[in-house]
Amino acid sequence: MTKTKEHAGDTVSLVYQCRLPLSTHTVDHLADLLRRHLKAIRSRWRALPPGRIAVIVLALLRHDQRLADMAGGNNVSATTVRRWRDELLALLAARAARLDRTLKTIAQRGGEVVLLDGTLIPTQRRTGRNNRPNYSGKHHRHGLHVLALTDERGRLVWISAARPGRTHDITAARRDHILAHLRAASLGALADLGFLGLDDDPDDPVVVTGFKATRARRLTPAEKEANRVLAAGRAPVEHGFAHLKNWRILTKLRTDPARATCLLRALLVLTNLEVHR
Repeated sequence: MTKTKEHAGDTVSLVYQCRLPLSTHTVDHLADLLRRHLKAIRSRWRALPPGRIAVIVLALLRHDQRLADMAGGNNVSATTVRRWRDELLALLAARAARLDRTLKTIAQRGGEVVLLDGTLIPTQRRTGRNNRPNYSGKHHRHGLHVLALTDERGRLVWISAARPGRTHDITAARRDHILAHLRAASLGALADLGFLGLDDDPDDPVVVTGFKATRARRLTPAEKEANRVLAAGRAPVEHGFAHLKNWRILTKLRTDPARATCLLRALLVLTNLEVHR
């Protein structure tokens, strides 16, 4: 074996192009939102123009790109990219509709029911006792629990705050006072068996959940048929969640759980921009 004093040359950062599967309408909307914000706060300078910043932030959200990778490819620091991301997420989350206003709007448009469901957003496992509530025994993984409402066509209209993964659907619905908001708007809701027991008014139910079989009692043919009809009516809510989870940053959240609510509501606005443009 021979030794050499030759050293490897300096490494060169390589930059590659990647397709961003989003419409120019979404990019332009985000850039215009940033321009209005910069004008409002009288900010005279950014390292890159608003359109370029919008593309960078959308790439972070859609492809789950690393901050350092996006920063190196655009000759800025990772801290700058993080600040741009947090700034635009806050602007988008502020445009997410409130629950009471959303339900009133649906009722004014002639809607009769909404679709209610919950889902788990996977997160990285963290050490310590504070992360134990994030473990979902139902899904056997760590995550954050969120509720969402869609209209009859599956368009996401509202998303709840992010809560620990062990939170039950009924517990989350009661904390958000969904039943009271539905009654105030004179709307009904279709939900799965996870919400069984949420509506305690048998004479005038607002939340329809179907029938559940037990060891001592089997479902009748009529109850099975009712469950099939309910499942068909609830199918669009799964499409709404599928559109939301197209943002790959939700594949496994690496952000602080305390900021997850802002992120999810910002993605709700972006999803509606992209799907229903």
